[in-house]
Amino acid sequence: MAPTSTPEIPFGRVLTAMVTPFTADGSLDLEGAQRLAAHLVDAGNDGLVVNGTTGESPTTTDAEKSALVQAVLEAVGDRAHVIAGVGTNDTRHTLELAREAERVGAHGLLAVTPYYNKPPQEGLYRHFTAVADATGLPVMLYDIPGRSGVPIATETLVRLGQHPRIVANKDAKGDLAAAGWAISRSGLAWYSGDDMLNLPLLSIGAVGFVSVVGHLVTEDLRAMLEAFLSGDPAKATEIHQRLLPVFTGIFRTQGVITTKAALAFQGLPAGPLRLPLVEATEAEAAQLRSDLAAGGVHL
Repeated sequence: MAPTSTPEIPFGRVLTAMVTPFTADGSLDLEGAQRLAAHLVDAGNDGLVVNGTTGESPTTTDAEKSALVQAVLEAVGDRAHVIAGVGTNDTRHTLELAREAERVGAHGLLAVTPYYNKPPQEGLYRHFTAVADATGLPVMLYDIPGRSGVPIATETLVRLGQHPRIVANKDAKGDLAAAGWAISRSGLAWYSGDDMLNLPLLSIGAVGFVSVVGHLVTEDLRAMLEAFLSGDPAKATEIHQRLLPVFTGIFRTQGVITTKAALAFQGLPAGPLRLPLVEATEAEAAQLRSDLAAGGVHL
């Protein structure tokens, strides 16, 4: 049974884009994934995104992706939204991943903008509508032009918002002006996909976050959100400012590299990374410890 959702808040408010734990030899660590998922939901996450970029989706197989969704559902699917990342730059492949995610019981889909091949806006529209037509699951778009090379234009977001199963957007565009217009016109539930902009995006209509730092500071993110929603922007701002060293530390390099290092500091499942990603250097790990301590994270 999927957790409760509403049209306005389809996937809850605080979600973490979960890393994929691997064993020492680089194999998928399903037991570790279940332990990490339970830890994150116990900390206050309403949902988890698995098989996203932070989950090293470019280097996991389709079979591994399916097994990971099943394992996380088994661990926390009765108390948190489990959203499967299915995005690729090949629409046919994306549809296969979407159908498999639905088959194993995912509660929703995350579909990133097709990367590298730089489709025009009509191509983006047809790609995302094909994903939404492929299953009965609700879809969260993922707009991250810094990685994909192409933004989802406001007019395209408005068109996509008319599809009954395209219900949300994860915004990592870094353009508050564009976000404001899209939020007001598209009808999509807006989720911050850039931790540094979590509070600014709330102020213009976002409903929550899909976070990377949620691996470490879910309770603080929830406190910030609840302060904002309860009419205490000063408290929300204080929490945001206190977390700035955490945001900076996690994104000094690739977020999954630093996140896996931080989880290892805490004795939580993480494991190595798959090439072309590599583990944090000693200097990077030392800097990360300093950044996290400055933000109040106890290791």
